[in-house]
Amino acid sequence: MAQEKKGIIEMLICAMLWSIAGIFIKFIPWNGFAIASMRSLIAGITMLIYIFASGRKIIINKKVIVSGVLTSCGYICFVVSNKLTTAANAIVLQFTSPVFIVVLSAILFKRKISRADMITVICTMIGITLFFIDQMSGGTMLGNFIAILSGLLMASMFITVGNLPGDERFSAALMGQTFTFLVGLPFVIATRPELSLVPVLSILTLGIFQLGISYVLYIKASMTCPPLACCLLAAVEPMLNPVWVAIFDGERPGRFALVGCIIVVFSVTIWCALSKESDKKADA
Repeated sequence: MAQEKKGIIEMLICAMLWSIAGIFIKFIPWNGFAIASMRSLIAGITMLIYIFASGRKIIINKKVIVSGVLTSCGYICFVVSNKLTTAANAIVLQFTSPVFIVVLSAILFKRKISRADMITVICTMIGITLFFIDQMSGGTMLGNFIAILSGLLMASMFITVGNLPGDERFSAALMGQTFTFLVGLPFVIATRPELSLVPVLSILTLGIFQLGISYVLYIKASMTCPPLACCLLAAVEPMLNPVWVAIFDGERPGRFALVGCIIVVFSVTIWCALSKESDKKADA
């Protein structure tokens, strides 16, 4: 039980760190691929420091590489979608990932999806939609499509990482950072991004905190929380994003946003309680 609580706390802190992505990406006037590359370079170094400090091993095998590729594609799609559509659109459309997890788990692993899982996913999606209804704008069709694709890739990441042993999970995340850095490096060289104070501080914040430390926390949380649990707890990310926008840009959430927040928090809380009760009955 103590490990479960620790995992939940780690995932919530992780989601809080993830939530600062939209606002800081907007602060950087660089090409989307260049941002993704430099963010992952810094995040990779951050993760390497943790891996060596904690005495973990770097393992490379087929599963780790596949997970790393999916994670890398998710990183790139999210950053690029933030450049092509609004931050609100990018995050809310990425949060279609719980639906993809339910579908992929049923198709690929023949896992039985409980009624509670389905109801929670539906309620969470309704809550997220309400939360952004005051802020959603059209964006570009391409940007919105890429944001949905990032939701599919995020779901794939949750599933693949969740099925790896401990050291391999960290290796897969590190592999994802490496692939992203290499894919975006030609864009860094070609565009020669501006290195003024705000972009540099922003990319350091994204690399160290938003992606590096957050993924260490996510991987540790994934060892005690199943993929769907991690994904639903990550609902904190889209809820906090407008908070940072309100602080830095002066926008304020409306009534729909407040109702959506209540629905998401209530749904995830009830789902966690039901899951624990189900686990107790299974162990009895």
